[in-house]
Amino acid sequence: MRIFHLSAECYPVAKVGGLADVVGALPKYQNLAGLQAAVVMPYYNRKFVQENEFDTVFQASTLLGTRRLYFEILKEKTDKLGFELYLVKIPGLIDREEVYSYPDETEQFIAFQIAFLDWINYSQQSPDIIHCHDHHSGLVPFLLKHSKLYTRLANTPTVFTIHNGQYHGAFGWDKLAYLPEIDLYKTGLLDWNGAINPLACAVKCCWKYTTVSPTYLYELTINSNGLEYLFYMEHAKGFGILNGIDTEVWDPKTDPMIPKKFSVTQIAKGKQADKEILCTRFDFSPDKPLISFIGRLVVEKGADLIASAMERSFNEHEGKFNFLVLGAGDKETETELLELKSFYPEQCNVFIGYDEALAHLIYAGSDFLLMPSRVEPCGLNQLYALRYGTMPMVRTTGGLKDTVIDFGDEGGYGIRYNNASVEDICDAVSRALVLYENNTQLQSLRKTMMSLDFSWDRSAKEYIDLYKSLTPII
Repeated sequence: MRIFHLSAECYPVAKVGGLADVVGALPKYQNLAGLQAAVVMPYYNRKFVQENEFDTVFQASTLLGTRRLYFEILKEKTDKLGFELYLVKIPGLIDREEVYSYPDETEQFIAFQIAFLDWINYSQQSPDIIHCHDHHSGLVPFLLKHSKLYTRLANTPTVFTIHNGQYHGAFGWDKLAYLPEIDLYKTGLLDWNGAINPLACAVKCCWKYTTVSPTYLYELTINSNGLEYLFYMEHAKGFGILNGIDTEVWDPKTDPMIPKKFSVTQIAKGKQADKEILCTRFDFSPDKPLISFIGRLVVEKGADLIASAMERSFNEHEGKFNFLVLGAGDKETETELLELKSFYPEQCNVFIGYDEALAHLIYAGSDFLLMPSRVEPCGLNQLYALRYGTMPMVRTTGGLKDTVIDFGDEGGYGIRYNNASVEDICDAVSRALVLYENNTQLQSLRKTMMSLDFSWDRSAKEYIDLYKSLTPII
């Protein structure tokens, strides 16, 4: 079964968020299960591309409105990621360094999708499934069905995965001309609330859509930035498949990014060694519990609550714990956290930005990971934390609800709270500090965490079963 995954991100080629981690792992595990999965993404002038060799496998030109665009398809030579990797390069449009935030982003992603379809159409490829990820590839299911240019591919099954339903990629009808020739009687499928909405269009036109956790499938019907009714109406063709993690990349026994490797039988000694190195770097005492936050500093992640919650907790538990932040985002939130650091220099430190090696060390060396998310379609950070024996402190929402059981409940191993609020975060901190004092219980829970299986093997099988339901002949 031949599968093409279309995505704006793929780790380690270009990563902004969890989308990259999923697309960088799922195809590898699908190939291990016997499929032929490949990833197609835009070309970015970044480290991975600069350090690896590519073959040009296709060259052509296409139209974006009246603008003639030359494009080429590049293939990484060695399949070193565990799958075929193809890059769509369009000089002057898709050949830049950053993934998002260009003023012509709409044009970039429309051109990416058209170039992909032109390539597989004109090169006579016949994939069994086209798997689109988020709104950046959301127009593909529509174009396959309703553009005469791609009649040969019209019966190709499409699966659309929603990694974050808050972002739709909507744009005005003045840009309709950027699309190739379409059946104008079908333009209603493009529309939502008076604009062309790629995410809504994909949900309407794909054969099946998936969300990255079962709970998020339901939550989209009550919170999806204006698409709630659409998800309610289309619920029957939706499936919630929980993300996995790449257990080869995230393995404390072999992780090259952490100084002290450890297994479940060496967890106490290994974590303490990594914690001491981490605390030395950030001027913390390694004898105190360390709570960390890794992620985008945005409202969606509850980051705006962190400074107030930590200030209250520092005052309630004078000098009893340390807090570390790795992330970037909203400038006001960044400022608040940096001010918190200046007020509590012995207990708080903040790294504005993102550093992959530092993230691995934080997962390995922290005692607790804070995730007060307002919205969390799946969440991967809590799964990474569990893999390294670091207890997640999570709000009960989306994939966090599906993957973390409170240690006070039967079989539990994490800390959960119901509201994205300062009060609930402070309560979670208090519970964490009490637990930390009971070393025997904490070490037992750490062994439980590290023994959990959130690998991609299970999730990859669920996707394969979904594919087979769409291609019964294969």
